[in-house]
Amino acid sequence: MKSCDYSSAACRPNQKVNKMKAPTFVDPRNGTEYALDAKIWRSADGNPMMISPLPGICREDIDTGNGSLWRYQAAFPIKVENPVSMGEGCTPMHKTSFDGIPCNFKLEWFSPTGSFKDRGTSVMLSMLKEMGITEVLEDSSGNGGASVAGYGAAAGMKVHVFVPATTSAAKVAQIQAYGAEIVRVPGPREATEEAAIEKASEIFYASHNWHPFFLQGTKTIGYEIWEDLGFKLPDNIVIPGSAGSNVLGVYLAFKELMASGETDRLPKIFVSQPANCAPLHAAFQAEADEHVLQEFGKTVAEGTAIKRPIRIKEMLQAVRESGGGTVAVEEDDIIAACRKLANQGLYVEPTCAHAAAGLAKLTQEGLIKETDETVVILTGSGLKTTSFYADLFSGGDA
Repeated sequence: MKSCDYSSAACRPNQKVNKMKAPTFVDPRNGTEYALDAKIWRSADGNPMMISPLPGICREDIDTGNGSLWRYQAAFPIKVENPVSMGEGCTPMHKTSFDGIPCNFKLEWFSPTGSFKDRGTSVMLSMLKEMGITEVLEDSSGNGGASVAGYGAAAGMKVHVFVPATTSAAKVAQIQAYGAEIVRVPGPREATEEAAIEKASEIFYASHNWHPFFLQGTKTIGYEIWEDLGFKLPDNIVIPGSAGSNVLGVYLAFKELMASGETDRLPKIFVSQPANCAPLHAAFQAEADEHVLQEFGKTVAEGTAIKRPIRIKEMLQAVRESGGGTVAVEEDDIIAACRKLANQGLYVEPTCAHAAAGLAKLTQEGLIKETDETVVILTGSGLKTTSFYADLFSGGDA
């Protein structure tokens, strides 16, 4: 496994660049560092880890002959000789409007397994395979498990996926189709993670929520938005948030673009959550740095119903540093957004439809201007929630 050489200043003619030390894992809560070839998924103190700050890339570093996210490999902390890739990334940027508000929808369901998770999974499993890991464990309410199962199959890895017992049949079937072993766990979503962590002493825990390599994949959406917009950053980006991999991914990309000299600012990062499960929104509005007490309810946006995201401190920092904010969307508005998006030809999961509703609410509140350049990330295909739409259009309860 090779770490990247950051000694070159060729693409930074206007900057004084010092040779950076080799990248490491780092516990952001206490600053403890670990070697990148360590087969670990959290710090010794039990905290989620990040990768130490990277210098970013310039437009000249993009491998334009590669039609996947691996065109940004120069931005990764590790050189991967044979990536586990199925063409993920390079998703459409659809310029349109929602409720009369001009915006750009980033269509992340144009991914091999149908969700944005493929960005993180491709990079995470590629780097783990480079380290010699051949069997992995994941826990997921659906899309993350499907992604790890699919890319695990492509990599020739053995995959075990722990899912909540209530996970939709469609998502379970997709995971099983890839040949992964399914373990159904009774109880709330948190019980599934706890069961997986207990099993992690036996099988390497390749968690999309815990492992920092996953964020190295999701950060490519930030680089891609920059490239989509002609190497310019938008004024705002609206992200449906739960565990925060897209929130932190775009934040990392934009910070790296500042480090490389390609930009001198961060776009405002806005995070939408279902009002029935909005821990980040509650903490942000309370001006807290950690979880605050909140009652949770059932939501149709099941993929963003994580009550205690492990990286909430880092998410709050990213939103605040960008000058952005949060928005909580009621169930009726999430369902209405699903209808409106479908009427525009955009068939998405309720899990991400609330980002469009969030855009409308943020605009009404004056936090986003209609004259702004705004990108809204739509993360998953409506094909994953067929039963929801079947009920919706048959007059049943969605």
